[in-house]
Amino acid sequence: MIEQPLTRAQLTAVIEGRGAAPRVPAMVHFWVNPHQGPPDWQQSVEQILGRYPHDVQVVPIHIPAVYDAPDDEPGYRWMNCDRPEATASAGLDAQIAISDWAQLDDILADFPNPRSPHLLPENPEPDGRYRLGHWWYCLFERHWSLRGMENALLDFYTAPEAVKRLYRALTDFYLVAMERSKKELGIDGIFTSDDLGGQHGPMFSPAVYDEFFKPFYTELIAKAHALGMHFWLHACGNIEPFIPSFTEMGLDVLHPIQKYTMDERTIARKYGDKLCIWAGFDVQQIIPWGSPEDVRREVRFMIDTYQRPEGRLILGAGNAIHEDCPPASLEALLDETCRYRPWLARE
Repeated sequence: MIEQPLTRAQLTAVIEGRGAAPRVPAMVHFWVNPHQGPPDWQQSVEQILGRYPHDVQVVPIHIPAVYDAPDDEPGYRWMNCDRPEATASAGLDAQIAISDWAQLDDILADFPNPRSPHLLPENPEPDGRYRLGHWWYCLFERHWSLRGMENALLDFYTAPEAVKRLYRALTDFYLVAMERSKKELGIDGIFTSDDLGGQHGPMFSPAVYDEFFKPFYTELIAKAHALGMHFWLHACGNIEPFIPSFTEMGLDVLHPIQKYTMDERTIARKYGDKLCIWAGFDVQQIIPWGSPEDVRREVRFMIDTYQRPEGRLILGAGNAIHEDCPPASLEALLDETCRYRPWLARE
């Protein structure tokens, strides 16, 4: 390994704006699953990943599935029924588990138990790195996974109280999950996701965001802080109108500031001293189509744009890195992240 991983204390200082680490923290590995590619790509990628540090120890939190449940706890799932055969061939965003909000009373009465032993994995041995508990799908993403995307977007107007009841139940589940993660696993931060934007703007009006999302995010972030943890959020797309609210609530880490949706320099200038940006390298254009030197140039741009003397920057990928990423470009991304330290030249 060309560099040792940063310590928990070093990354904590970066997140909290109390000082930069000796290099920019790297969290690219999280976004790469070598087993999803062909054998030659898998072998090359595994060798590359093994040469570079991953500065976070990610600990998965096993949030319930929609229909599938463990054999020994059939109620540990979001739905209180089995998967209808008619949904098996539907696209992910078109699968409708809750076809009628009249089902909600029974679903909430049989909601999964956050005290379940299935929630948390066996505690991995701490290795000196920052420990990040993680689950996908927080509020809106869980909402549309149960209602389908089209229904979910309409629900804010046609069934607002049902949406709030669902979000309340989800939030209550997550609050217990966070308590257990801290107590049982010694987690330093919680990372979850809610894609709130499209390529050209947010998916919701400010009024919808303020009514349905802000109260629950505020509660989750406050809980994390009360437990002595950071709260990390992944939100793809153009979410610029929501970032002032995130900083007001005390969000600690925001991912990814998606390229081509917002102006990076503007975001960095306005908010780079108010939260830590987990800047996501572009996986739509530069990774599949750029040369390794294009990749290195973009890494330097990202570090020059977001890095602060007090830290506030982690570098990763904007989303999953697939087999359309040439191994040489992945190596360039990791290598330049570790090696580019412009502040040393200025000292």
